[in-house]
Amino acid sequence: MHYVYVLKSRKDDKFYVGYTEDLIRRFKEHQEGKSISTKNRRPLQLVYYEACTSKRDALIRERYLKSAWGKRYIKNRVKNSA
Repeated sequence: MHYVYVLKSRKDDKFYVGYTEDLIRRFKEHQEGKSISTKNRRPLQLVYYEACTSKRDALIRERYLKSAWGKRYIKNRVKNSA
């Protein structure tokens, strides 16, 4: 499986969108500060993810979620999350 995921920083309330083949491992790396992109934005919360059967589909979805329309979609999907 291939995953597209969204993290929310509890420090600045901003979102981070990423792609991985191992969601649990990748989230742990983010939490431990091993990702340069999110190291200074910890603690992080996994607020959304999607599973895709192909890498190509997951990468296309990741690109969409990073767009203006995708950011709007995410904000609407997780507006009630803690």
